[in-house]
Amino acid sequence: MDRFRVALIDDHEIVARGFADLFGTIAGIQVVGAVASVDELLRTVAGNPGNPGNPGNPGNPGNPGNPGNRIDLVILDLRLSDGSTVTDNVERLRTLGATVLAFTGGDDATLMRAAARAGVLGVVRKSEPASVLLDAVTRAAAGETIASTEWAAALDSDPDLADAALSPREREVLSLYAAGAKAPLVASRTGISEATVIDYIRRVRSKYERVGRPASTKIDLYKRAIEDGILPVPGQ
Repeated sequence: MDRFRVALIDDHEIVARGFADLFGTIAGIQVVGAVASVDELLRTVAGNPGNPGNPGNPGNPGNPGNPGNRIDLVILDLRLSDGSTVTDNVERLRTLGATVLAFTGGDDATLMRAAARAGVLGVVRKSEPASVLLDAVTRAAAGETIASTEWAAALDSDPDLADAALSPREREVLSLYAAGAKAPLVASRTGISEATVIDYIRRVRSKYERVGRPASTKIDLYKRAIEDGILPVPGQ
């Protein structure tokens, strides 16, 4: 089975070295780079012909002929000294087919909101113990959203987080489905048909899309449910 391939973008050399040491011996995880900017990572990828993309992202199939070039997750410092923005950086990294986990040393809610709106998987503070970052990467490898108290608070205070205006029934269906239940189980618990559950999920996705908060995947729906207080932040 392929190892989960992780890269770090942080312009502090000591952090980059510590990251490589921390993950270098973890079974199932391969460190493919620790660089100072998105430009540097993109140059590294461009220097290795063919990008296989991410099979989980049909919009970026890449070139399957070179699996050694795949990047599954990028851990991104939110405040880089090259003048780049969080939104730009996340968008450029997603062209690689990688998911992004934000890494921050400060309490800047504006940066965290920008990261959340750009579609990062979650946020980890640099002040957390190494075990927290390890756990976050392990959960990211399993496709989970990495929510934290700080992230939830930043979203809560976001004046630009548009209300999708979900109905009570849509919120109920979303709470069950986004928490992991499949359509038949949601139908059983709510007393409606499976076809109706699927229709509700379609409507929920459409409402989020209309207010600029797309939720095309189940992970996206989970994130929207946390953002809107429909599901609790994990660990709370």
